[in-house]
Amino acid sequence: MENELQSIEQLNTHIKTGEASMLYFYNDNCAPCLSLRPKVIKMIEKHFPKMQLAFINSEKFPELPAQFQVFANPTLIIFFDGHEYRRESKYISIPQLAEEINRPYQLIFEN
Repeated sequence: MENELQSIEQLNTHIKTGEASMLYFYNDNCAPCLSLRPKVIKMIEKHFPKMQLAFINSEKFPELPAQFQVFANPTLIIFFDGHEYRRESKYISIPQLAEEINRPYQLIFEN
């Protein structure tokens, strides 16, 4: 999968190098993970094109979600300027998530 991170170093680099980034924790046996993925990708491409999106397979690399205290899939963690801004798990509303991201995103990229 494109933009899939496999090590702690890759995760830390992803978070530190982008002004806005999102981590998407999933596993291949999680139906909500699979159905939510294209919706998140579409939201990022359409509304937040400067946000960097990366995927982490919790099943293949269990040490990565453990590092971020992620206990459920799917889990999305949004970072602005290297700091965790928001965390969403399990039942995620794309319109609500977009609304939550919009204000800090606009403050960073539209000024």
